[in-house]
Amino acid sequence: MDIGLAVPQCGRFAALPSVLRVAREAEAMGFADLWAGDRLMTPLRPKDRYPAGDGRIPEAHRVFLDPFAVLSVAASVTSVVRLGTSALNACWYPPPVLARSLTTIDHLSGGRLVAGLGLGWSSDEYAATGVPWQDRAKRYDATLDALEAIWTTDPVAFEHELWTIAPSHIEPKPVRRPPLYLAGFAESALRRIGRRADGWLTAALPIPVLTSMWQTVCQSAEQAGRDPGALRMVLRANPVVTDQGTPPRSGTVAQISAYLSTAAEAGVHEVILDLQHTATSDQHLLELAGAFKDYLSTVSAPS
Repeated sequence: MDIGLAVPQCGRFAALPSVLRVAREAEAMGFADLWAGDRLMTPLRPKDRYPAGDGRIPEAHRVFLDPFAVLSVAASVTSVVRLGTSALNACWYPPPVLARSLTTIDHLSGGRLVAGLGLGWSSDEYAATGVPWQDRAKRYDATLDALEAIWTTDPVAFEHELWTIAPSHIEPKPVRRPPLYLAGFAESALRRIGRRADGWLTAALPIPVLTSMWQTVCQSAEQAGRDPGALRMVLRANPVVTDQGTPPRSGTVAQISAYLSTAAEAGVHEVILDLQHTATSDQHLLELAGAFKDYLSTVSAPS
């Protein structure tokens, strides 16, 4: 099982020295990839519940660095580790702008980009970006279509009621078409992943729920004439490390690792560890990362 690490980006870790140190040392420690998320603001009276924990937006999210900039910095001090987004809120960005930002990271890193996209959960953030909350799934599908056209054709031409790309050269192209991972838990989202993605970005759910959702993804892939065995399930864990907790959201390193090992046995191909909500310093984050990696390094990836 591959093990990835969230790059410093929020709260006390939203600082250049943290990004540089953790990126360098994570690669030296053998982590497979570094991941960045996408938050815009913390409303005082949010219209929507945060989709984890007790529904409150984490305090660390009050300070949140731009994912494209963070990954560009990480790319500049690494040479092997993959660079992923988990997950960008795809609808916030016009497709050519989104394609340019992602392709720049891929181009400057020598083809190490993994593009992870989602719909997001906050209608407040949609309002702030001037993007309609209504019909967001339709906009999302059109964004995926436009990205595919921009990345794989030359010249590019794209016609849609939302955007028009006149026949144009849009360069550079990615070093190779980036793997596309999509987030989501609704049945429509899972079926979209099966039809058109290379992998599923999921969270630390109860194992029976996880396997049931993955079965929906695989069934959708088969119905679309795709090989479900070629898809990857990537689980993001945002644990709080404590002596007394409730795994997988909280607990000791051993307890949380036990859950993640069981998830691997159930089909998870990769784990993303986000330790920014529990670590107190860069050194602490790296120590925790090393402890988790030691526990999980012997876990086999699913066949």
